[in-house]
Parts: sequence; structure tokens; C-alpha cells
Amino acid sequence: MIYTVTFNPALDYTVYLADFTPGKTNRTQREELLFGGKGINVSAVLTALGEPTVALGFVAGFTGEALANALTAHKIAHELITLPAGQTRINVKIKAGTESEINAAGPEVPAECVTQLLQKLDALKSGDTLVLAGSVPPSMPKDIYEKMICRVKGRSVRVVVDAERELLLRVLPHRPFLIKPNLRELCDAVGRELASHGEIFALLREMV
Repeated sequence: MIYTVTFNPALDYTVYLADFTPGKTNRTQREELLFGGKGINVSAVLTALGEPTVALGFVAGFTGEALANALTAHKIAHELITLPAGQTRINVKIKAGTESEINAAGPEVPAECVTQLLQKLDALKSGDTLVLAGSVPPSMPKDIYEKMICRVKGRSVRVVVDAERELLLRVLPHRPFLIKPNLRELCDAVGRELASHGEIFALLREMV
């Protein structure tokens, strides 16, 4: 079984315009409303490929209910924890020649809900895979990825991490099975631009 974790899922509201003028009323040509979040996207692809998966994470409010209903409608198995307050975020994407994004911060996640999520990891067993993907809400502890890796340590669970900056760097000592930084995320992690393939490969070897 492949379990994915999305701490800060979203409904992505995409609007398409012929052009966009700041400060003016703009009319859309069409709109899309899709569920999103890196871990949820992984579970969606796995489901389409016929691979068993369960999406874990947090939802809140009527937007969270809409997201959970969308996953059910797409036959994506999920065990989402409902937060006591707030709303699952809505990210707005404006496509008018170029693309602009407005990403919300997301709801506050209380400590008891973090504990519930950690307890769900106790069901993972040898041969399972845990995918930790995306950002975490500001209210969550910055070592949450490390805590989750430690929670499954010693059970032969493969851990895949798709994260940025400190979240990525802090998991490296725990030797995850796979990390997936893109070039921008690599540059952000080391605080400098990587100008050549040689520099990139050297940094990746250092990470390994």
C-alpha cells in the first residue's frame, strides 16, 4: 500500500482570460475547480494506474467537505482528519497568456489533530510506502516530516519526500528512500544558483 500525506490540501480555482488588467473588472472565458495538494495528486495518479493508495491529511469547513467528496467521486481512498475550525484553502490561478497564482496559507492545525495523523501511521507495515509531499501550514511543527519518518522507522517502510528548503534538508539524516527536488528547490536549499550539471550532480551526491 502507498500512503500519501498532504498537510495543506487545496481546491485549485483556475480562471482563463484573454488578458488581465490589474485594477479593472476582468471577465473570464472559462473556469475550473479541481482538488489539489502534492500528496493528493500522487494518490490520484496511483488510483488512475490501478495502484492501491490511501490519502492522509487534513480538511476543514465546507471547502474541505467538497474536497473529500471529490476524492470519493474519483474513487480515491482517503482517511482525512477534519479540523475543528477554519477552511481548507482555495488557491486561485489566473491564466491570461502568463500564469499567476494566489496561494492561501491554510487552516490552523491543532496539536491533537497532528497526534491523530501520527497514530494513523501505526497501520503501516513492511513493504508499504509513505509519501510526504508539499508544504506544511504555519501552525504545524517544522520537524513534522522527521517525526513521521521516525514513527515508521524499523518497519521496512519506504519513505518518499517531496519538499522544499528546511523540510527537505532536515529529513536527509534519516535516509529516506527517495527525494524529488527540482532545480529551483535545490537552489533554494543551498541558497545559491547552480550553474552547471557538474554542480548539480556534486550537490546531489552530497545529499545522498
